[in-house]
Amino acid sequence: QVQLVESGGGLAQAGESLSLSCAASGGPSSRYTLGWFRQAPGKEREFVAGMSWLDGVTKYADFVRGRFTISRANAKNKMSLQMNSLKVEDTAVYYCAASSGMVTTTSLGYAYWGQGTQVTVSA
Repeated sequence: QVQLVESGGGLAQAGESLSLSCAASGGPSSRYTLGWFRQAPGKEREFVAGMSWLDGVTKYADFVRGRFTISRANAKNKMSLQMNSLKVEDTAVYYCAASSGMVTTTSLGYAYWGQGTQVTVSA
């Protein structure tokens, strides 16, 4: 079973950058598709970005494409999300998730979840 722990959230102003990290333990993260989701107050959890373990293919939500970049360091069992040009609407709790399948944008496709890290972007 994989355990996931996010870090790196915090407060930023619009236009600034933040980097999130996800540390995996309990299993070889290189064998899992890893993804980022987020959930804002009163809204459903939504897909942000993901990377397939099999071929490294990445997928991004339209609202972050060109601003956010997902990467992973399998040797370190870590995944990162570089968030640039942050917007107020990026404010949410960001979750790291792992799946044994390919990248999917639905949260039901991920069996393992971290506790989340808060990202707050002010105007």
